[in-house]
Amino acid sequence: MVIVVMGVSGVGKTTVSEALAKRCGFAFIDGDTLHPKANIEKMSSGRPLNDADRAPWLGKVKDWIDAQLAEGRSGVVSCSALKRKYRSELVSGRADVRLVLLEGTRALLAERLAGRMGHFMPPTLLDSQLADLEQPDPSEHVTTIDVGPPADQIVDQIVAALGLKAARPTSL
Repeated sequence: MVIVVMGVSGVGKTTVSEALAKRCGFAFIDGDTLHPKANIEKMSSGRPLNDADRAPWLGKVKDWIDAQLAEGRSGVVSCSALKRKYRSELVSGRADVRLVLLEGTRALLAERLAGRMGHFMPPTLLDSQLADLEQPDPSEHVTTIDVGPPADQIVDQIVAALGLKAARPTSL
């Protein structure tokens, strides 16, 4: 199984994904590391990505997912997957892919982004991310988790919701 932990910038995708992978003994990749240099530069300059910008990045995310599944490994990838068509690309033909949407209030996300250091995504792009986010419909079978609690509790919720077995309990 590969779990795509998704949501807008500031929800804690990387933190939660990494902790979930560690808890379950799964492979992990931060989807941001798959962005082409041009995307990083564009976002760093405060300009939001468009569909054409995201296409090669989503291709790399799909390649990573496919490699995990082909090798019989479980994995967790953090990936914004803001639009329905992106999510469809990630799950299409992949029965073992699960989507987990992390959500929080705009105020919480803005606070987190304001305090984040060393990340290429500036807080000024939060509103464009929120505008691009297409809420999943029931046919997408997305597990939605509120990011208000601490990361270890969020991981507990994901483990329970997806019926996962922890490799070993950890605390964050």
